[in-house]
Amino acid sequence: MGRVNEEVEVEAGVVSRYRRHPHGCGLVSPGARVHPGAFVSRTAYVESGARVGPETWIGPGSWIDHGAEVGAGVFVGQNVHIGADAVVGTAARLGSYVRIGRSATITPGAVVERDERVPDNAVIGAPRGPAQPRARPAADRLEHAA
Repeated sequence: MGRVNEEVEVEAGVVSRYRRHPHGCGLVSPGARVHPGAFVSRTAYVESGARVGPETWIGPGSWIDHGAEVGAGVFVGQNVHIGADAVVGTAARLGSYVRIGRSATITPGAVVERDERVPDNAVIGAPRGPAQPRARPAADRLEHAA
């Protein structure tokens, strides 16, 4: 399949040019860098200056705005907007209809549930792992040693 360029009128009289990503056929600005191992759904957009890592899945209708960075192994649900200059860390999960604000940061492994709104400049962290087992009291250890 050859490189396919498409023009989209984003505002009255303003036309942007995109190419189809080879994996999923999503629309990618020539100024964006999308790893060939990423999947960009046919109706998703990746704007100029954005970067998308390997093994990332971008759902239908989603929009990766100018200058946003999406790490490796990220899941982006349906109709998600990742704001300009936002950073989404490796292995993060964004549910459908999520809105990530401008310059917000989603840390590696974080989960943003569907329909959530992340404000501009916010930092969303990954959930803490399971609680570590507590050490047994010294009396219990002595009792079993006897």
